[in-house]
Amino acid sequence: MLRVKTPQKARARRELEKRAPKLIETGKKTLILHGMRTSAVLNAVLSDIYHLKKESSVKFSRRNKDVCPFENGGETSLEFFSHQTDCSLFVYGSHTKKRPNNLVLGRTYDHHIYDLIEVGVENYKRMDSFSYDKKLSPHVGSKPFICFIGEGFESVQELKHLKEVLLDLLRGEVVEKLNLAGLDRVYLCTAISANKVILTQCALRLKKSGTVVPRTELVEVGPSMDLVVRRHRLPNDGLRKEAMRVVRDQPKKDKNIQQDTLRGKVGKINIPDQKVDDTKYFHTKVGDSYVPHKTKGIKRERREAKTRKEEKEGDENASKRQKEDTE
Repeated sequence: MLRVKTPQKARARRELEKRAPKLIETGKKTLILHGMRTSAVLNAVLSDIYHLKKESSVKFSRRNKDVCPFENGGETSLEFFSHQTDCSLFVYGSHTKKRPNNLVLGRTYDHHIYDLIEVGVENYKRMDSFSYDKKLSPHVGSKPFICFIGEGFESVQELKHLKEVLLDLLRGEVVEKLNLAGLDRVYLCTAISANKVILTQCALRLKKSGTVVPRTELVEVGPSMDLVVRRHRLPNDGLRKEAMRVVRDQPKKDKNIQQDTLRGKVGKINIPDQKVDDTKYFHTKVGDSYVPHKTKGIKRERREAKTRKEEKEGDENASKRQKEDTE
């Protein structure tokens, strides 16, 4: 059980607010880590995945013997690493005699395990093994096309789950607008059976077609692998409902606030007229004017008004006595 500390400084509170779950999520980071035993194939797979998601991923190089995602209590260390690195996706590689070249892909919600899917890697080809024009190599961080080919992605439960996880893993940050000139890669996912998918990356080559729309060709640049689905675990209904909430109401707009190119944020303040002589709003009379009930310094003003009144009465009495004496 993790001990929760209350942040004492504003900077720490702001950092925790950034990591808290939001209705409108930002880009997701991926945690890549090794199991206690891995093979050369798995090491190459994890390295290539890190290369594809270099800007939004964290890779651990040490072995982790306490991580067992599908076993009870084996996800504690994984959730701790997810909380420390602020990653909502993870790729865990392990190699055993029972499950060779094993990859576990999963997602987290509020730094707790959301769902898991386990696949085996077969017929793996590294990115270095493909020969092509290096000018066609995709840029790091560019948005990809993701194409799913096969009826199994719509009918088989395991492949439908794999499709959801691969979409979150490969698509990167969600954007509203996209420049077509920056699209330079395609991920092809082909379902050849009920539990086997071929995953490969291809570069886009644009050629002249005689029209405004260019003709596109695909050049395989790797990596390429066969993914065999072994086990998967779906989230429960309560957790799915909590994680799939969407924003229905639009955020309220600030009234009388405009953005100016030179002055920045400009606001307009409406101040009502001050009705000084209206006794409907101001019931307390001080001297010759009315003031509201909760005016600051009202006692002082009353004392001053009383003093001025006494001085005025004293002056009037003195003038009367002076007139009487002269008569």
